[in-house]
Amino acid sequence: MVHTEPQGAVGRATPARWLDPGEREAWLSLVRVMAKLPPLLDARLERVAGLNFFEYTILAMLSEQSDRALRMSRLADLTNATPSRLSHAARHLEARGYLVREPDPHDGRGIRALLTDAGWEILEGVAPDHVGAVRDLVLDALTPDQLGDLRTANEQILRRIDPGEATRPTWSIEPGSAG
Repeated sequence: MVHTEPQGAVGRATPARWLDPGEREAWLSLVRVMAKLPPLLDARLERVAGLNFFEYTILAMLSEQSDRALRMSRLADLTNATPSRLSHAARHLEARGYLVREPDPHDGRGIRALLTDAGWEILEGVAPDHVGAVRDLVLDALTPDQLGDLRTANEQILRRIDPGEATRPTWSIEPGSAG
């Protein structure tokens, strides 16, 4: 393979730090997981409840709030969605009666999404199967030590790609703490 040198920000060649065989294998295994896992979760959720993983995640994030509501901007952060993608999905979920959007009562300039009773019911019905899929496809494949290592590795990566922790739910336990 011919490797060309990319140009740096100031126009000079930046030497590439090519992956050694172990790094390449680790990276490609992560790429394979990222490519294979979402469609498997989507297919299962679609079959069981007519939802995709993104829609399920929206409903789940709302269900974890004491008032079942979040500002759309916070929901976009938690789901790592663009406002456009979230708005499209919210419109779809709203049409099915699973959520409603309304002005934020604390700040009328913002919109919040509110999980409806129908949304709660669909989530209650599908959550056991979804958790079963998560266990079957990911968690049960790992020993407790490996699971801890996976979390540690993910948290280290997240410190680089989400330094402001926008995607960390408020209920999430801090890295390094028990649980």
